[in-house]
Amino acid sequence: MEEVLLRYIPERTVAPTFSLIKEHKVHLKIVNQRVTRHGDYRRMPSGQHQITVNAGENKYRFFITLIHEIAHLVAFEKYGRRIKPHGQEWKHTFQHLMLPFINPEIFPQELLPYLARHFKNPKASSDTDAHLSVALKNYDPPTDKNYIFEIPQGTTFRIHNGKVFKKGNKRVKRYECVELATGKVYLFQPNAEIEQLD
Repeated sequence: MEEVLLRYIPERTVAPTFSLIKEHKVHLKIVNQRVTRHGDYRRMPSGQHQITVNAGENKYRFFITLIHEIAHLVAFEKYGRRIKPHGQEWKHTFQHLMLPFINPEIFPQELLPYLARHFKNPKASSDTDAHLSVALKNYDPPTDKNYIFEIPQGTTFRIHNGKVFKKGNKRVKRYECVELATGKVYLFQPNAEIEQLD
């Protein structure tokens, strides 16, 4: 298991992460990329804890996702199953588990300020934190995708499911975009990845 982890997370996190996995009897599944989520935690009918994380070349995103999901397990075990999945108990647990790792021996210096800000009040997904998401993207393999915030207003673009939109005005933090086929208006996070068409 440690050899497998070494392919997906920073080297200095392998031993402590493996200890967490053993301590909480986690069955870790590494799966192909899913668009809708980076990972999930499930308690199986057998009582076994299953954590699923998307395979990827970004060791920092994989590690944050894995600890995020372990925090769900630990919070449910400590506080009971009635807590909100991303409520205060989970946030406190996630902060507690991540704090020892937020240092320059594990994460690049450029990422540390974004991580420090994110973990003051962790979000349900690192993608919801646009600043952290964009900072993490720098450690992904290059792609031909853009972020919504990078393209000019009025530009048409395609998303992962093939739907085509036109970028509109910014509304507080998100962008109003019109789906060309239906005329419906959708709100997009600034760090939504898209394929620019014009």
